[in-house]
Amino acid sequence: MSEKVNKNMTFHQVLQMSPQVAKVLGNFNLGCVGCMGAINETLEQGAIAHGLDVNDILRELNALFPE
Repeated sequence: MSEKVNKNMTFHQVLQMSPQVAKVLGNFNLGCVGCMGAINETLEQGAIAHGLDVNDILRELNALFPE
């Protein structure tokens, strides 16, 4: 499976890809939709700040975009 979402993308960029993204992020307790940092913060930065593994998040997000 090729990745459509990568750790260097901002939350804002990923949220623009599909309405389902917000649900996936919510499953990780990431309330990025209303966060001002979502515009500039990368997925990796957010994962680190919340003590999460960015690879787990990427796996779930990329599952939304099958080839």
